[in-house]
Amino acid sequence: MDGVSEDGQVYRKLGVQPIINASGTVTRLGGSRTRPEAVAAMAEATDSMVDMVELNSRAGDFIAHITGAEAGLVCNGAASGLMLQAAAVMAGQSRSLSHRLPDTTGMKNEIIIQTMHRFPYEQAYRAAGAKLVAVGTARGCPDWELEAAINENTAAIAYLFSPFLARTGLSLSEVVKISHAHDVPVIVDGASTVPPRKNLTRYIEMGADMVTISGGKGIRGPQGSGLLFGRQDLIEAAAINASPNQFLGRGMKVSKEEIIGFVTALQIFVDTDEDIEMRQFLATSQKIVDALIEIPGLEVTIKWDDNDFLIPNAVIDLGASWAGPTKTNFLSALETGDPPVFLNGSPLPDGLVAVDPFNVSENELETLIRRIREELLKTPK
Repeated sequence: MDGVSEDGQVYRKLGVQPIINASGTVTRLGGSRTRPEAVAAMAEATDSMVDMVELNSRAGDFIAHITGAEAGLVCNGAASGLMLQAAAVMAGQSRSLSHRLPDTTGMKNEIIIQTMHRFPYEQAYRAAGAKLVAVGTARGCPDWELEAAINENTAAIAYLFSPFLARTGLSLSEVVKISHAHDVPVIVDGASTVPPRKNLTRYIEMGADMVTISGGKGIRGPQGSGLLFGRQDLIEAAAINASPNQFLGRGMKVSKEEIIGFVTALQIFVDTDEDIEMRQFLATSQKIVDALIEIPGLEVTIKWDDNDFLIPNAVIDLGASWAGPTKTNFLSALETGDPPVFLNGSPLPDGLVAVDPFNVSENELETLIRRIREELLKTPK
């Protein structure tokens, strides 16, 4: 085959070329490989019919148990979790108000967000009818400015956790202290923050009222799954706005098969020894470093921290001391080659490219290294 882990015939029949994804668990590249056990559970689940309200409720109980929250809900990816967060804090458990969304006239409909936390997926809040109120600057946010923005129309304060996010703003603990003093809930987007597993419980422990995390990234559940968890009343409000009810979230339905697949994947995720898993990622990253370190003028290191590189990554520096292909040309050549290879480049500072091992299988590694070396050693045009 061409170095891709599976033969990919189901994709090739449609004229789609399988790729090597060393960019991480990004949605546009397929997220992650669904756990085989989850796939098997989904196949079993399709042979029986169930009451979806009961299934959602029992799956929510399981999520609550895992996260330490009062309640939980399986949602259609983390982005749908954001929309359901907004619907919950604006319409509450009123079906008449839910029926009106995204028309929020007369409701508390303002969601405050720090300027440095503005991100493309905030559209999910606006799609539910929320009006975003930005506070602070790209450099920081004083506590008095956040407090001054709270008024009778404030529905919630949004907080983002994401790699390569500026850390100079108000912390979640500081935001929670201010918001709760005004009886305003804090809603958290932690879509791509697991592993580490501690983040499944961390945000609730810090006082967040609702949290959404992707189920199709680090957990390796179905790509179209996510988990929403937090305060009982807010999760119940989110469930009212979600499928199978005929409100805003109806189109973001999660099938019975996906719910079972997600629950199966989540159980395996929390049962997996994280130290062993991280050592495997570290070993893969080290092999990449070892294969590239002797290229003249190239700096390659392993980065692993609590903020940006949540698992060990091999990071290539194509900065000032590098005389080979530019970052843009290097990434483009990899993505248009055979097989196509995708690395993590866009959110990183100028010149840096990360090789994320999460989705790289053992039989892809040799091809991945070969392709990277080929493109690095090309003479710039």
